[in-house]
Amino acid sequence: MLTAARYPEPIRLVTFFDRETGNTFEFLTNNLTLPANTICALYKQRWQVEMFFRWIKQHLPIKAFYGNTENAVKTQIWIAIATYVSIAIMKKRLNLKHSLYEILRVLDLNMFEMMRIETLLGKPVEPTELSDYPVQQDLFQTLGH
Repeated sequence: MLTAARYPEPIRLVTFFDRETGNTFEFLTNNLTLPANTICALYKQRWQVEMFFRWIKQHLPIKAFYGNTENAVKTQIWIAIATYVSIAIMKKRLNLKHSLYEILRVLDLNMFEMMRIETLLGKPVEPTELSDYPVQQDLFQTLGH
């Protein structure tokens, strides 16, 4: 229970009824000057941020942040998002039936294996013209030396 002894500053209760869902929301705020609609809009935006971080925790393979500066955290999140989107595109283009989680897990466990993705995931490999080329090109041959 919130009491004046625990929070001695004045607070305000803002109530919002959402006509779309039929839900009533109550927000406690120490901002006594902003209009109620603004308070509700701010909480709605905050909820979107919370949902974004929940999505990151559930879908992106970030176990820990390697830096603690704003730039380091943003960089790591963007790399994780780019990886996730790249794998989603690959899943669609290769018409893979595996979930994105399964694909991420297989790739994580086989990170240094030199195998085709279709082989790792158990999909039969169809021969292509590119399969005759070596996995790693000769640096000096490509430079013309």
